[in-house]
Amino acid sequence: MLQGKTILLGVSGGIAVYKAAELVRLFVKAGGSVHVVMTANAQQFVTPLTFQALSNNPVGRDLFSMDSESQISHIQKARMADLVVLAPATANLMAKMAAGIADDYLTTILLATTAPVLVCPAMNVKMWEHPATQRNLKTLCELGYRIEPPASGFLACQEEGAGRLADPGDILESSIGLLTPPTLAGRSVLVSAGPTREHFDPVRFLSNPSSGKMGYALARVAARRSARVFLVSGPCSLAPPPRVERICVTSATQMRDAILNLSSEQDAIVMTAAVSDYRPARTAAHKVKKSPEDLSVLLEPNPDILASLGQIKPPGQVLVGFAAETENITQNAQDKLVRKNLDFIVANDLTREGAGFCSDTNEVKIIGRGGEASDLSLMTKEEVAANIWDRVERILSGGDIESQQ
Repeated sequence: MLQGKTILLGVSGGIAVYKAAELVRLFVKAGGSVHVVMTANAQQFVTPLTFQALSNNPVGRDLFSMDSESQISHIQKARMADLVVLAPATANLMAKMAAGIADDYLTTILLATTAPVLVCPAMNVKMWEHPATQRNLKTLCELGYRIEPPASGFLACQEEGAGRLADPGDILESSIGLLTPPTLAGRSVLVSAGPTREHFDPVRFLSNPSSGKMGYALARVAARRSARVFLVSGPCSLAPPPRVERICVTSATQMRDAILNLSSEQDAIVMTAAVSDYRPARTAAHKVKKSPEDLSVLLEPNPDILASLGQIKPPGQVLVGFAAETENITQNAQDKLVRKNLDFIVANDLTREGAGFCSDTNEVKIIGRGGEASDLSLMTKEEVAANIWDRVERILSGGDIESQQ
């Protein structure tokens, strides 16, 4: 995700410095080249050797080092960076940035760089809420810096409230978004994900093994491309991607209502949710007790959400469906595409290893309105999501599926 990108990580002096070490590991794992610059105060918490070992690059520390400044190192680092991330960003560092002060290695780089800068504040809750800090925060936003808001919780100072450094995974995701072309900027998209549950008593239900991973990957990739993303999710254990508006539902009727309430405003809708086809005709008010006798549950059809969307699809909206099959993959998917008025459909064979429910990978066939098909080999679900959004963008811009082959 960060292959070929250079990340300059600026670390200032707060207790959250230890989390910056994990952030370096995540950047490197994502393929980025990481160069760390530490303030003098940051070195009181974690030694430069830690960051050098994790990044495999020298750590910038001293603006007046004879070795580094013989090459005007602070200007070189400012120019080499594709992205600058400040984590943790203390109140002191934010104040210096707002005032344009450049009195050490890191703040000098910040005045010299033309790369996007992601500011990740971390401090005591009272420091965060102080009018001076909030004024500086407003100034930084006006200057074009991107802010990753601090999380709330129990702080190292034994107080509770906003001020915790954002989760390193969220900082990574925001960093990837800043380096991703905003090809869906100004667009609103909706993705459905996960299973639905149809209860026949308070503790038992009908469902399926869907993990939601494909839908969440689609939401994540769309957010990186700067779309406004609505994620209507059935029950699953995944955390919502940053900058995604998640609506949690349980049953198929709840999912239908949530989606239809938003559908008319969307430029594109991608339906990956594994919606239960049937629900119990009646739900017991109390737990059905076990008995030696057979138990019969009468089922009735659930609403067909995708077909409803196809019937009311406004001009210009792109509608995409998924077909999880175990036989006659192409024919079943083509029939579904026509019946439900889709722009294209993504079909996968649940019998193939590494594809379908619960896996981190998928192997799919994308079929367009004219019957043209393209096979995607086994790849991560994020890579599949990127291919799907590429096709959606092509249609939104006036192209068609055939031009994507």
